[in-house]
Formats: sequence, structure tokens, C-alpha cells
Amino acid sequence: MTNEAATPKLQEEPTLMIVLGWYAILGGVIFAISILIADFVVPDHDWVADTISDLGAGRYEFIVDIGIYAFSASLLSVAILAAHVHLGGWAWSTGTVGFVLLGLIVFLVGARNEYGDNDSEGVVIHIYLVYALGVLFTLIPLLMAPGASRAGKGYGLALRAIAAVWVLSAPVFFFLPDDIDGIYERYLGVVAFAIVVTLARLFIRRGRELG
Repeated sequence: MTNEAATPKLQEEPTLMIVLGWYAILGGVIFAISILIADFVVPDHDWVADTISDLGAGRYEFIVDIGIYAFSASLLSVAILAAHVHLGGWAWSTGTVGFVLLGLIVFLVGARNEYGDNDSEGVVIHIYLVYALGVLFTLIPLLMAPGASRAGKGYGLALRAIAAVWVLSAPVFFFLPDDIDGIYERYLGVVAFAIVVTLARLFIRRGRELG
């Protein structure tokens, strides 16, 4: 008779997958709604010229901050799902960690409040966080595409296509005149959100198939 405990049987939890998958999408929607509300509430705001960061400072900063934190939780939800439903390989593991970093960076962007108000006190890291986001939103979909393709070729193709659009689009932001960079930043936000939606749909579908 052995005293060794039996190895527990690992299994995927469909309810968790569906709930977190839908929240990943909802968090991005909350972010978009918060931006839309702030566009109307913040005085003298030009949504074409002013960036989202401009909305995140001043008297009404809490409106956009709510959206930022909701989207941060969306990214962490995808990270939890990717760890729970590991589709294999070092690339998927690296992408999972990447989503954790994305969630933390987005949270820091909201928490540090180093934008829109010419804040220069202490160590200002906002621009470095922006660079990190740019790199991660390039690498993560490419890293996760092979694993996503195991769940359906369309998922992998979508992630690669989104990465290509991001690579071509994101650097342009730094060369735009100030009178149009606000609307362009919102476009980049839609591209980034497409990554979350693609993976969320993968997990929701998988949860439904197992449920």
C-alpha cells in the first residue's frame, strides 16, 4: 500500500472560461464608454485633437480612470484564461505573462496620473509605459497565434493580421500633428481591443463546447 497521494485530475472549468471571457470584452466596452462620457463632460475637450491621456487628468479624471482600470482587469482576465487553457508551447506561456504585464502597465498608466497636466514631479515614466505597451501589443498576438490556431485556424490568422495592422499603425502616432492625434489614438485602441476580443471569443467558445 502506498502513502503517495494520487495526482489530482486537471480539468478546464467552462463557467470560469465563459464568465472571464465575457468580462474581458465588457471591460473594453466600459473603457470605450468612459471615454465617450468624458468627451462630453470635460470642458473644452476636442476628441479629434486631444488624446485619451488628456481626459485622464484634472477634475473629471475619475471617469476615464474607471475605464482604464476596467480594461486593465480585462487584460488580466485574458491572462488567467490563457494560463487555465494552456494551448501549448513556450510562445503561449510568454504571451500569457505578456498579458499580465499589459494589465499591470495599463493600471499604472491610470494610477500614476502623469499625463495631460504637464506633471513633472518625481520620476515621470508615462512615455516608457507607452513604449512598453507598443512593444507588447506587437509581440503578444504573434506569440499566441500558433496556440490559438490549435483551437481554430481563424483565431491564429486574426491575431497575425491584427499584429500586422498594429506594427504598421502604431509608430505613425508619434509623427502625427497634435490636431489629429486624439482620434488616431482611439483607432489604435480599437486595434488593441481586437486582440482581447479575438482571444475572449476563443475561450467563450471553448467553454460552451465543454459546458
